[in-house]
Amino acid sequence: MNEAVLKWELIGIIVISILGAILHFVFEWSGKREPIGAIAPVNESVWEHLKMAYWPTLVYAIVEYRLLNGFTNNYFFAKAACIFIIPIVIVIVFYSYTAILGYRILLVDIISFCVAIAIGQAVSYKLLISPEVPPYLDIVGMMLVIFFGITFVLFTYYTPRLPIFKDPVTGGYGIIK
Repeated sequence: MNEAVLKWELIGIIVISILGAILHFVFEWSGKREPIGAIAPVNESVWEHLKMAYWPTLVYAIVEYRLLNGFTNNYFFAKAACIFIIPIVIVIVFYSYTAILGYRILLVDIISFCVAIAIGQAVSYKLLISPEVPPYLDIVGMMLVIFFGITFVLFTYYTPRLPIFKDPVTGGYGIIK
């Protein structure tokens, strides 16, 4: 059964990457409708681009749950780990290479996005096939995933004035009016 789990985690890398790439443009395509900003990046800040990984990973996890239910261990814990590792990798890579070079490179951003998703899915796979963790970790994982989603929505409309939230193009934060 581990082969089936591996197959779905590998498919997830492709699906999440494609959905994330599409999500980059959804806010613009919607005519910049504010409710769409809850799930789609509203500017070019690092924070807003993390939505491109979070929401597709969450949607894929929900779909995958129905496919793998009963065949894995630690489902919610594994998916929570995946959802948290992806943005950590993206942020570390982005701030590391831009600190060294002093500028961004779109190709590096795209590659780091896909690599982060692959790392997240790999961690998820390892946890899904591992012996069961205490059940409370699944509950904590689920709660943290929900909390993370809430922060994406709230910080889009009530944006902290920190560098990760700053749009390098406009200098603004959150949805620019």
